[in-house]
Order: sequence, then C-alpha cells, then structure tokens
Amino acid sequence: MGANTSQVGDLSDNPSLKALVGTESISENDPFWNQLISFTFISPTNSGESKFMEEAVIPLAKILIENNPRTGNFGALVRIFLGRTKELKISTECQDQLFIWQAHNALFMIRCLLKVFIREMSEEELHQQFSYQERAPGSWSEDLLEELLSSLVHLIVEVPLLDITYSILFEAVTILLVFFSYQLFHKDILRDGLIYQHILKGRCVCLTSRLVKTLLYNFIRQEKCPPSTHIFEPKAEGGLLYGLASGVASSLWNVFTLGGAGSRAGIDQDHDPLPLSNQSLMLLLVLANLTDGPDWPNPYRQAITCFRNTQDTSSLPVEQPHTFQINFNSLYTALCEQQRSDQATLLLYTLLHQNTNMRTYVLSRTDMDNLVLPILEILYHVEERNSHHVYMALIILLILTEDDAFNRSIHEVVLKNISWYTERSLTEISLGSLLILVVIRTIQFNMTRTRDKYLHTNCLAALANMSAQFRCLHQYAAQRIISLFALLSKKHNKVLEQATQSLRGRQEDSTALPDYAQDLSVIEEVIRMMLEIINSCLCNSLHHNPNLVYALLYKRELFEQFRTHPSFQDIMQNLDTVIGFFSQRLEQAGSDLSVERVQEVIMKGAQALPKDRLKKFPELKFKYVEEDQPEDFFIPYVWSLVFNSGVGLHWSPHGIELFSMDSG
Repeated sequence: MGANTSQVGDLSDNPSLKALVGTESISENDPFWNQLISFTFISPTNSGESKFMEEAVIPLAKILIENNPRTGNFGALVRIFLGRTKELKISTECQDQLFIWQAHNALFMIRCLLKVFIREMSEEELHQQFSYQERAPGSWSEDLLEELLSSLVHLIVEVPLLDITYSILFEAVTILLVFFSYQLFHKDILRDGLIYQHILKGRCVCLTSRLVKTLLYNFIRQEKCPPSTHIFEPKAEGGLLYGLASGVASSLWNVFTLGGAGSRAGIDQDHDPLPLSNQSLMLLLVLANLTDGPDWPNPYRQAITCFRNTQDTSSLPVEQPHTFQINFNSLYTALCEQQRSDQATLLLYTLLHQNTNMRTYVLSRTDMDNLVLPILEILYHVEERNSHHVYMALIILLILTEDDAFNRSIHEVVLKNISWYTERSLTEISLGSLLILVVIRTIQFNMTRTRDKYLHTNCLAALANMSAQFRCLHQYAAQRIISLFALLSKKHNKVLEQATQSLRGRQEDSTALPDYAQDLSVIEEVIRMMLEIINSCLCNSLHHNPNLVYALLYKRELFEQFRTHPSFQDIMQNLDTVIGFFSQRLEQAGSDLSVERVQEVIMKGAQALPKDRLKKFPELKFKYVEEDQPEDFFIPYVWSLVFNSGVGLHWSPHGIELFSMDSG
C-alpha cells in the first residue's frame, strides 16, 4: 500500500496523504514533504474518472478541514510550494526538470484540496485555513493567501513557456480559476470579497498588464501539450521516495496531457490538444468580467480596453493605466482560427466592443473573410450552437456593419465553393451576399423555432446597416430577402385572421386577444424594418442590384396588401414607384421575355429612373450598446464556459447556483 498506489480509489488509504490530513503537525523541514510531492499517478482521462477522483479527494479534504486548525499542514504545504517557486526561473534556465516537477505536484495537490475547500466554506473560513499554524505567532506574519495568489501571478508572467514548464504554467492558470469559482455557488453576482481584493487591488495589480498580455500570448501561441518524451519520469534507482506511487505508474505530470483531473466527457489530448491556450483564455475572460469594486475599477478590463499594436509608435494623448503592446497580426490570426469555440468568439466580441485600437485594426484588414466566414458558419449551424454563442456572433456582425467601409468591402470579396453551405451549391458569391443569406436564414430559423425578438432584432439591425451599401447582390441573396418578406406577410395574415376570429367570438377562448395584438405588433415591426431595408437599397444602389429588382417584380403581389396600411404607407410609396416604373418598361419591351431580356431591361431602366422620384428617408444606422448591468449576462455565461469547457476541472452540478444546468 502506498508504494504501488496507481488507482484513484486507493488515495484514501495512502499513508502519506493520511499523514498530511491527519492530527499530527508536520515540520516544514521534515523529509516527508519531499516524499509527498515526488509522486507519480495514473491520471483520469474522461469525465467518469474525473468525477471518481473528486469523490476520492473530498473525504480527505474534509478530514484536513477538521484537523488543519491544530496541525497547520495545509499552510505548510503552501509554504513548501512557495519555497520552490523562488527557484523556478533558475530551475528553468538549468533545465532542472526534477525541481519543476515537484513544484508542479505540490501545486496540483493544493488545487485539489482548495477546490473542495471553496465548495465547503466561505472566503473568511478559507482564509483561516491558510492562517492556521503550529509555529510561534509572528514567525509567518505575511498573509499566506495573498502570498500564494501573488506568487501564482508572478509564476505565470515570469516563467517562460517551454516543454518542461508547460504543466506548471497550466496548473498556475487553473488554480486561479479555482480561486474565483466561488461565483459558481452564488446566484447573485459577487462584487467584492477577499480574493477579489487581492487580485484587483492587492500586490497583483502591478502585474495586471503583464498578466493580461501573457494570457493573450498563451492564446495566440496555441502551444500543444509537450510530447511524452519531455515529461519527467523519475527512476526508482534515483533515490526518490514516492508518496503516492512507484515509478511503474505514469507521472501525474500527465494529468492535463491525458485530459485532466476534471475534464468533460470526450475531451482528451487528441480532441483538446491546447489546454494551456484554452485555460488561459478562460482565466482572461473571468478577469475581464469581474465587476468593479466599491472604490476601484477592474484593472484587467482597463488593460483589455487600451492595449495597442506593437507597430503603433504614436504617443498616448492621455496616460492610460495598465496599457501594453501586443502583436495584432498574431492575435487576429489566432482569433480567425479559433472561432469554433464559444470562448474565442466571446474574446473577439470583447476586443471589438471594448478596444478601439483592435477594432480599427480588424476593420483595416484586407482579408476580412478569414474572420467573417467562421462567424457566418456559427450562424449557419444555429441549431447546433447554444444561444449565447449565436448572440455573440450576431453582435460581432452588428459591430462590424457599423462601419461603411466594411459594408462596401465585403461585396468586393469573391468566394468560391463554400463547403459548409449545403442548402445549394454556391460556386461563386461575394462575402456580402453570403452574409445576407446567412443572416436571413438565421431570422427564418428564429421565427419558426425560438421566436426570440432579441435575436431577429440584431439580425435586422446588421442588414439595415449594410443596406445602403448592397452591391451586386447574388440572385439567391435577392430571392431570400423577398422570401423573408413573404414569410413575414404570411405570418402577419395568419395572426390577423386569428385575432379577428377571436374578436368575433368564433373561438371559445377570447382571452388570447392581447397575445395576438402583441404578436401582430412584433411582426409589423419586423415588416416595417424589412421594407426600410429594401427601400434603402433601392434609394442608394438601385443600379447595382438588378437581381433585387427582378425578385421584387417577380413577387410584386406580396406588397399590395401593405399599400394602404397606416404603418407602411409612407415607405410603400417608393416601392410602388420602383415596381410601377419597371413594370411599365417591361410591358413596353413586349411579352414572353427571356430572363436575360428582363435583366437587360432592368439594367437599362435602373440608369434611367430619376433619383428625385424616390422619397428620401433617414439613413438606416444601428449601433450596438450593451444592456445596463451587462455582468448579469456575461458572468454566468463565462462561468458556464469554464464549467463545460475548462480542462482538468470538474464540478458536481449539485450546488451550482449561478446558472441553470440546462442553460445554453
């Protein structure tokens, strides 16, 4: 027992662990500590094993909670780790794998225990667990909790990312996530607290810009786990004593390499080969979304708001706190490559919304399709995505379409054979037309499935922003615009009929009348928006869009019922003018016209239609503005991502208060 421990279920019987959590205080100079952190272990590789390991650790941690006030062994373990962190940079330079391996093991043990502590006790009680000690009062006068947090941040920003340091850097990022996991167990947003104060205004603040920059570069670099040849595997003949296992078991260094102590089902090195990149992004999002304190702003949000491109040599007009420079080209490339994940899309949203330098840079790119296509693919597979991911993708498009140069340039980018667009073959289409197709498809999906007003409002706002710049719309895109209007018209008539029947008493239950009125109001609002989008295109770029005119003429009967409707009369005047003008030109051209001949007549007519015959309307422009108290949305969203996608982390769903377990 002990010498050959290789299974999770054996942990509770391990003599070294029993001594750690037991009733006897262990001196920090005792060889026991070197034995304890020189272990190897067969790590869990799937969700079931992760849960099993957590269940094995919980009873040990609870015993330690009971005995630690008298023994102070948890604080001693923390100080053992802190003592080794002071030598990590030297160990890295000297390629001292043994020392780094032991420091990693100590940190992993702290994380496993800490995770249970946070679930079982308040922050004040947690702080006491760090404070208990047998030593004489005053011998350790510093705040051990703050010392650990500060050392973790120093470790992340100062230790270089190499094969031999990958695991300890991953563990340092992960344990910071664990510290903040108090939020999972509270329904209300945490706006203050001991850990918040240490991270937001304590000794860590001076490292804010370096921490944000390091986490961003971890995301940018996308470094995979080092191969097993770089993993330190101690030899029995080396004289090491193993606290948990012998050399025949695989190293605990592999905890994250093989999927992590708490990884979700199906995640292993083959499926998620970038644990440090993923975990760093998670921590960055958690830090960015911490609420401001009572008398201090969130410094990490400040850093994200103001960082600049390394190629930007201009001086700052006003000194900005926590600013730094980073390679925007590398960041842009990583963002383009990683949009399949919720967290990367959320990062893109955060940067576009909050950092004007990054937004300006993105909008200046000539390869915008590399970024927009992954966003469109998210929307195209809307039924497979959670609602939050779809929202973020839509808001990103809305932010981009606020820029007129973007709206013009996307019609100049020609794409060939979009493989993920399977409804029909698109051998050649502009990025602008594809964007229109996908956004309209999203609206139609929403109207038939979820009926989320927020979603289709953002879709329509993006289309409206683009409408004045529509150029050479693809035939299919023009048809989809009119087909959406046809769908709206059909729904409008159906609801109107139901409301009329209810009013006349043809239905037994007439209490639904207010609901019909509300539904009708929403549909008419959307119809009005669609008419304004079509009108904007006709007024600003009629001669560039013969396909839209063709589709409009082909389905002209759809618009007849709205001519006299008080909500649409003004906007319908322009559509009537265009429909009437081109209908007359086609009649003059003769009967039985071919498609090509019709298009020719439309092209010539577009040049001949006097612009002053169309009434001017205010420019359609919508700007994204966050809701009041955005943290009520973003903090539960971020933590749902950590809960579902954090590598090496497992939480029992029981006791999670921040979000419902079926929330998307």
